[in-house]
Parts: sequence; C-alpha cells; structure tokens
Amino acid sequence: MKYIVAIIQPHKLDEVRRELENVEVNLLTVSNVLGRGRQKGYTEVYRGIQEIGLLKKTKLEIAVNEDFVEPTINAITKGAHTGNPGDGKIFVLDLNDVVRIGTSERGGVAIG
Repeated sequence: MKYIVAIIQPHKLDEVRRELENVEVNLLTVSNVLGRGRQKGYTEVYRGIQEIGLLKKTKLEIAVNEDFVEPTINAITKGAHTGNPGDGKIFVLDLNDVVRIGTSERGGVAIG
C-alpha cells in the first residue's frame, strides 16, 4: 500500500480528477494549500519592505494498493502537466496500515 501526496496547480484539479477516474482511482482527499517551489512565489512591496509571498496550490492525498501506484502517478502527471515551472510534485510514501472505521477492516481491503 502507498500513500500518494500530490501538489498541483488549482486550475488543473478537474483534469487530474478526470484522469484519476479513467484509471479507476475515485477515493481522494483535496485541500487548498499555500506554498512555493522553484518559482519562489511572488514578490510584493508593502510599506517599503519586500515580502515573498506564497502561491495557491492544491494538495491531493490518495491511498492506493500496489497495483494502482503507477496508474495513479501517470494520471496525475497527465492531468497536471502544463510544461511550465510550478506544475507540482508527487510524493509516494509507504503506508503501513489502514483501518476503515465503520467496519474495522484493515489493510488493502480498507482502502476500497
């Protein structure tokens, strides 16, 4: 089991979601977040002081069984790609256990 975290451009969420549905990955958590990467955010001058701001991003969190890892990564990459800096990142983490609260099922079966 893997836990996939992706940071993408907010305007690419619908495309990424469609691509995930095409590979039968339907369970995900979406959050609006702020951050900056290589593009280093935007620069603002406020009362004579230069401030580096954070950019709006969208964070996807998806738990998948091993068979769905590569299709999930490919779907996110396909849906989020613009070719410009700031397209995002995908992090793949080992997932030790999952527990479905309602039924107490554990492991891959609890993912869905």
